[in-house]
Amino acid sequence: MPTLILPPRFTDDTNLVRKAAIEAGWAVERLSGWRAPAELRDADPVLYGEPLFAAVVADSLGLALIEPPFNWLTTVPAARTRRYIRFMSLGDARGERSVFIKPADDKCFRARVYDSGAELPDASVLPDGTPVLVSEPVHWTLEFRCFVLNRQLETLSIYSRDGELAQASDGTWPATDDEIRSATRFIWELIGDTECGLPPAVVVDIGLIDERGWAVVESNPAWGSGIYGCDPRRVLNVLRRACVRRDQLSADDAAWIPIRAA
Repeated sequence: MPTLILPPRFTDDTNLVRKAAIEAGWAVERLSGWRAPAELRDADPVLYGEPLFAAVVADSLGLALIEPPFNWLTTVPAARTRRYIRFMSLGDARGERSVFIKPADDKCFRARVYDSGAELPDASVLPDGTPVLVSEPVHWTLEFRCFVLNRQLETLSIYSRDGELAQASDGTWPATDDEIRSATRFIWELIGDTECGLPPAVVVDIGLIDERGWAVVESNPAWGSGIYGCDPRRVLNVLRRACVRRDQLSADDAAWIPIRAA
């Protein structure tokens, strides 16, 4: 059986995934630091945690982590994004006006609408070569997180309503039946679109744009994504596929491994 490897920091998500793994009969190792015992190499390791932790531990265990490329959103057919999106450097983005800008790699600065480049972190803080995604500002009335395995939807959950977290006071993530049906219909249309390239294990966020319809928000690596109200047992299926031994890496999987981790 697999061994789920978790970071030292306790969060609601790691606790939920840990509980699901134990119920599924997996072994679980919550590390006390970012150094994994060598014996875990042969324990069918599966990682879940923040990007830096996952990268360091994966390297030490000889694992490759599957994830979408930085520019993935720009490769999605326009009919699925319903807004213009460009991939560029932070230096070039400084010349933009009144656009939504987010880091393409990690959360090194806040994703939001920037009225001018002067509001962005300057070159003394972040290099001009930092990759970013620049898009047309839109209003998302609903946003859902979807865990996808081999172009099949494993589980989904609402996470935002009109830009605010959609979590109820009791800790649940409620959505109406109509909202869930609409979100489910769209994600199945997306993953069935052969013009939309998808890693074998990935998180795809989708949402409803005011007066435009359903669209792709972004994609994220499954091993580093929050689960919100998704079914943790089904999340495990995606996590397991997202971690591949480097000595067993196929050519198809290698296409979804970032160069920086090669």
